[in-house]
Amino acid sequence: MSGTTARADAAADRADGGRAEEGRDGGRGGKSAAAFRTISEVAHELDVAQHVLRFWESKFPQVKPLKRGGGRRYYRPEDVELLRRIRGLLYEEGYTIKGVQKLLRTRRQPPAPGEIANALDEHEREAGHDPDRLRTLRDELAALRDRLRAATE
Repeated sequence: MSGTTARADAAADRADGGRAEEGRDGGRGGKSAAAFRTISEVAHELDVAQHVLRFWESKFPQVKPLKRGGGRRYYRPEDVELLRRIRGLLYEEGYTIKGVQKLLRTRRQPPAPGEIANALDEHEREAGHDPDRLRTLRDELAALRDRLRAATE
């Protein structure tokens, strides 16, 4: 192999972070579940960019990776689990950063969807609103909107 090809292959290996070899061990690079992870390993495992993890560190004080010489970050297994939870709340559950911050301050688990609906119904009743009547009005407004759209097309 020529020197140019060897350098290109080495650069490609660095560019993918060695991920081509991670398939055998679940993407942990041969590490145990209790091992500390680098920011690149965590970013790959959670499918987010490294800068996103650094941003989350600034927004969620609960995430505290160890920092070594040169600012290298090493995430504990509990940090990785917390980041996985944050990612799920933001990307899958649709929470905002502020919503996740509040949730992490006040609760250990997000409320179940039915719990949210019940809390909203209770809030509406306390405010003097009948949830069934409000749903009926919403449906009527949606039907009127659809009729207006159809008439203008």
